[in-house]
Amino acid sequence: MAVGDVTQADVDGQPSTSVVSSASSTAPLDSRERRQLDVIRRFGTVGALLLAVGSLGAGAAPVNNPVWGLPVFGLFSRMTTVSLAIAFAGVFMIVLAWLGLGRLALPGRARMVSLPQMARTLVMWTAPLVLTVPMFSKDVYSYLAQSEIAARGEDPYTVGPADALGYDDILTKNVPTMWRETPSPYGPLFLVIGRGITWLTGDHVVMGVAFHRLLALFGFAMIVWALPRLARRFGINPVSALWLGAANPLVLFHLVVGVHNEALAIGLMLVGIELGLRRMPRCGPGGPYPPWQPGELLWYGIGAVVITLGAVVKIPAALALGFLGVMIARRWGGRWKHLFITAGALLVIFLAVVALTSIGSGLGFGWATTLNTANTIKSWMAPMTALGFGAGGLGIILGLGNHIDAAITVSRMVGTLLGPLLAAKLLLDSFRWRLRPMIGLGAAMGAVLVLGATVQPWYLLWAAIPLASAAGNTRFRTAATAISAAFAVALPPTGNTFDGRTYQLPYAYLAAAIVVAVALFVVRKHIPTRPRRKAPAPVETPAGRTQ
Repeated sequence: MAVGDVTQADVDGQPSTSVVSSASSTAPLDSRERRQLDVIRRFGTVGALLLAVGSLGAGAAPVNNPVWGLPVFGLFSRMTTVSLAIAFAGVFMIVLAWLGLGRLALPGRARMVSLPQMARTLVMWTAPLVLTVPMFSKDVYSYLAQSEIAARGEDPYTVGPADALGYDDILTKNVPTMWRETPSPYGPLFLVIGRGITWLTGDHVVMGVAFHRLLALFGFAMIVWALPRLARRFGINPVSALWLGAANPLVLFHLVVGVHNEALAIGLMLVGIELGLRRMPRCGPGGPYPPWQPGELLWYGIGAVVITLGAVVKIPAALALGFLGVMIARRWGGRWKHLFITAGALLVIFLAVVALTSIGSGLGFGWATTLNTANTIKSWMAPMTALGFGAGGLGIILGLGNHIDAAITVSRMVGTLLGPLLAAKLLLDSFRWRLRPMIGLGAAMGAVLVLGATVQPWYLLWAAIPLASAAGNTRFRTAATAISAAFAVALPPTGNTFDGRTYQLPYAYLAAAIVVAVALFVVRKHIPTRPRRKAPAPVETPAGRTQ
């Protein structure tokens, strides 16, 4: 059995013996491949350094940019196009290095990158990114302002930064205009942590960003810790899972550089699933179901609590409780009554943790009314919103009038209904063992978020990271690789629109492409090639001939 070819006879949460043996039978890289790995590491590290340098002028810098008055460093903030070209060159080099690394971490290879080698590569690529100015988004400045509102004793779920802090406050000035009057959409756990960061840093924007980045790195570390462990449970090579789920450019750009709180929420979700499955014994689709082991129920509860903590950072993590419940119900006996009892127990845990965090934080349950705050954005990346734009535009062409807003509202309503219905179908298929529960979780996350009103590149990580731990087929990896690479290079790193200065983008892209082409020419002899598949052995026919 090839690495990652998980069968329906595998364990709920545990791989079959054949999968484990095949996943652990890969040999270390030979000397030529180690040289290729070394070049790939350095290529990606140079890209990370370029991205860090480019961020000085092309990043989402604060209003009172402390770099402006510094010798040499201040030059980048006055050369926006040059800085943008440097940043794009870094983006391209990281993406290309990741693709090259993927060829050395491809499932089914006779020789693969080891876990320590992958870990060192991650450290080399991540270290320069820790020092960058925030890029690709300005959400971290909203985190600072909303945390300050909570620290002042006001309700961040009823007032926005402009009303609570004033337009002249330095934290408000750094929040994008569209969000200055918008209440917080984030859970109470995140704002409690943010309130602590505010207590430490006050209104010092740079220090506040640094502490939020530490929080994002903690979430990233949880992802790195959980992914290989979950991969082993589901019969996937842990190196391949880390490559797709942790070294992914979308993770590096939006969780590490962009400082998004998805890092903490996804990290808690994955750790919760891993802890919940820690004592789960082997049982196939039809049984037998062994007796309960000591402490097994305790670990299920701990896992559910940790997942719920992820949900009170960002609510999509709550969906993981359903698929954890499916695995518990199947381990219990796989009947409908087991599913309903498990669902009831997990619901009690979820409500208890939500109540404790909401009341204990002093913020209450107002966050439940602001979860759709992001829907005010009409993003072309959201398929249902794009469908509304298309339908409304067609109506204008046909002379029916401008009904774009109405078309977007209708298409979003369809997506809001269709996403949860697909998630419910995937949950049912997972319970019936037509689908691996972890694969079901990733697909359900993708259905709910992609069919939602707003889609951002980092939303894709909710689906990609769980799928990386359980889906080993090459078609999935090819699709996920292509989508990740495309979205990684499509979004400008500034976190701003280019209204009135779109001319900068083609110049920056062209200059970056030239630099990267030269770099590729220099390392062309060390680019790993895709391994050839072995030809099938000849089959002897009864007549003694071979086919």
